[in-house]
Amino acid sequence: MNAQSEQVWDVCVIGGGPAGMMAAARAAELGASVVLLERNNSLGKKLLITGGGRCNVTNAEFDTKKLLSKFKDGGKFLASPFSQWNSKDTIEFFNGRGMPTKVQAENRAFPVSDTAQSVWDVLVEYLKESGVTVMSNSRVESLNTENGRIVSAQLKYGDAVRAHAFILATGGLSHPETGSTGDGFRMLKALGHRVNDTEAALVPLALKVPLVDAAGVALRDVKITVYQNNVKQETGSGKMLFTHVGLSGPAILNLSREIGELLKYGDVDVEVDLLPDQGFDVVDAKLQEIFRTDINKKIRNVLGTMVQPSLVTSILQFAQIDPDTKCNSVTREMRVRLMKTLKHLRLPVTGLLGMDKAVTTSGGVALTELDFKTMSSILFPNLFLVGDILDIDRPSGGYSLQICWTSGFVAGTSAAQYATSAQ
Repeated sequence: MNAQSEQVWDVCVIGGGPAGMMAAARAAELGASVVLLERNNSLGKKLLITGGGRCNVTNAEFDTKKLLSKFKDGGKFLASPFSQWNSKDTIEFFNGRGMPTKVQAENRAFPVSDTAQSVWDVLVEYLKESGVTVMSNSRVESLNTENGRIVSAQLKYGDAVRAHAFILATGGLSHPETGSTGDGFRMLKALGHRVNDTEAALVPLALKVPLVDAAGVALRDVKITVYQNNVKQETGSGKMLFTHVGLSGPAILNLSREIGELLKYGDVDVEVDLLPDQGFDVVDAKLQEIFRTDINKKIRNVLGTMVQPSLVTSILQFAQIDPDTKCNSVTREMRVRLMKTLKHLRLPVTGLLGMDKAVTTSGGVALTELDFKTMSSILFPNLFLVGDILDIDRPSGGYSLQICWTSGFVAGTSAAQYATSAQ
């Protein structure tokens, strides 16, 4: 054994994502000797691509009861950890460390810099000032037990790392290229924990006929209705993004899990209302006014006053209108088709884009197998579980990272206290 493997740390954190970094720094801040094992060559790879690189750092809903209602069934487990660290604490933490934040639609909080690098910088500095030892390129193969305790983390290429307490922060299965490959789930199953099936949860959609000309267009406010066999199933609203293969954005991501379930039983369509705050009468009046004002212009050159110009070609195609048709030649029948397209753009879905495109995954360790006051395993009292490894459904909008900050803080605190009492 080398000198590294002979040392017994107070706390060993496995996984250097947001939850792992928060947990490690918090434990070290309390005086524990902490080693952070990261399988990649650097920390926080997934964090740096969160929110398209902008990093939706939390949801700034400071009424904790309202915030927890967004986590569906998981919310009832989270009252204790959120009483110890909530979204207001997150905002104050980052602001206090020199990273100002801004709150945008639906209480989404971002760094003022609009870059995830700012969040990463704060966490890495927190690790350094707390005295955490980081071991990169250290993939953990298994957790070794003795007498109902975890005693060491066996590295795939190296010796076992021993500690009094262990925090598992290996993430789910989304974006496997960042290191989230399900190692934590495999280790938990080997320990006897029940791990619920893991599926892509917040995922973009693939369409049968993508609106290629509209790829990259983001709409701030649309209404989405999900249909199966022409029967309405789910609805949502908010921001939507057209991609080269389909649809993305918060309004789509928040419906993706339900759409994935429906696809198991048959074809699914999503219907997009591009003008949700305008009824048919208003839309019809606006179209007639546009056509009267620009009577000799082609329809493709005037429709951009009602929707983003990059959408015009696709909308006219769906409405079966020649884009070169002059406004004075638009018939009532054509105008009705155009109105229906603007208010009921029906798009057949072929599937979800999979784990590699998922923002988060559903599934994970069963919540009944944790003590949420400490984030500890009920099977192994010196094992603490955090972040995406937990089976908690959450919408898009900063909720996933808030779970990381809260569970990381609570686990770091609890693990440090456990390690102190164990000696």
